[in-house]
Amino acid sequence: KSQSMLVSAFSDADWAGCVDDRRSTRGFAVFLGDNLVSWTARKQATVSRSSTEAEYKALANATAEVMWVQKLLTELRIDHPLAARLWCDNLGAKYLSTNPVFHARTKHIEIDFHFVRERVAHKLLDIRFINSGDQPADGFTKAITAAKLRQFRVNLNLSSG
Repeated sequence: KSQSMLVSAFSDADWAGCVDDRRSTRGFAVFLGDNLVSWTARKQATVSRSSTEAEYKALANATAEVMWVQKLLTELRIDHPLAARLWCDNLGAKYLSTNPVFHARTKHIEIDFHFVRERVAHKLLDIRFINSGDQPADGFTKAITAAKLRQFRVNLNLSSG
């Protein structure tokens, strides 16, 4: 049981991690308070040209899942904060989410840019930075050692705040 009804998520990507086609693996973990309620890990449909692009695509997918959880809570008439929190370990992706100027170098991720940016601009999504070493979603996107696996399990149990 958790006192908090905050919907929060951790988003991560392993840029060009597949040696066969250089597609990235994206993953996220969504929490309601301290409780893990949704998670995924999938190879991205297209090749990303930068780590920021791969991370931003992962942010957009996590944002969609957060919105779905919030909509479900609303339909069930469960009170929850309007704004969700999303944690990302890529500063470029975080800065891109708050930048009102759309640059030509990000044109290839234009839909994801506008989708996430709109939520941030309306204060419905608060994107925060988390160090890669503390990133719970890392376990969904990268091969990890046994020690990191134990830490991954601890992070998933304790990390929504």
